[in-house]
This record gives sequence, C-alpha cells and structure tokens, in this order.
Amino acid sequence: MITIIAVIVAVLFLASPWSYVLVAVAALVDVAETGAFVWWSRRRRRSVRPAVGAEDLVGRVGVTAGALDPRGQVRVLGEIWEARSSVPVERGGEVVVLAVEGLVLQVAPTDAAPGRVDEEHRS
Repeated sequence: MITIIAVIVAVLFLASPWSYVLVAVAALVDVAETGAFVWWSRRRRRSVRPAVGAEDLVGRVGVTAGALDPRGQVRVLGEIWEARSSVPVERGGEVVVLAVEGLVLQVAPTDAAPGRVDEEHRS
C-alpha cells in the first residue's frame, strides 16, 4: 500500500531523481513489512498447539447443563456434549473431562479430580 502511495506522490509532486528514491524506499519498506509479518505468523503458528478434535477436550473444565446421574449434558468450550459421570453432579456443577468415548464425555466433578485441572483448561 505504501508503494502505491509513493508512486502517486512521485509522479505528481517530485522531480526525477527524488521520485525514484521515494518509490525504492517505499518498496523496501513494503518488503520488510511483509517479511516481518510472514516471520511472525510462522513463529506464532509453531508456538500454538492446534485445538482440533474431541481429544482436545480431555482435561478441560465444563459446567453441567442438567443433573448428571449418571448421564446428562455438559457445556465445554461453548458446546453442549452428552456426558457420563460415576458420581452424581447437580445442575451448574463444574466437571473436568477425563476421557472421550465416541460422542460421550467421561467426566468427574472438579473436586473429585485433583491435579487434573489447571487454569489453561478452564472454559
């Protein structure tokens, strides 16, 4: 974008040697900006683990949409999932996902799963 503006300014307002200098400098700035953006996006892509698939739900914290006794529904990362718990959980209780079995999440109350919950996995 800066190169286009530089070309317009060079053609309309600048004398011959300075117009070439302005266009060349603007082109170098554009190339540097593009290179920095590509470097930054590749670096960011490598540092962030892609969150894809149901297996990414293991360890996440959710909230029960209804009572779990032993089956019910939970909301994890904004999605409602069918869930099963070996311990009854009241509506609105926090649960942690222990496993994914097909489309059913195996969950446990957060107080019954010590050491399994960290702040990174809270939804």
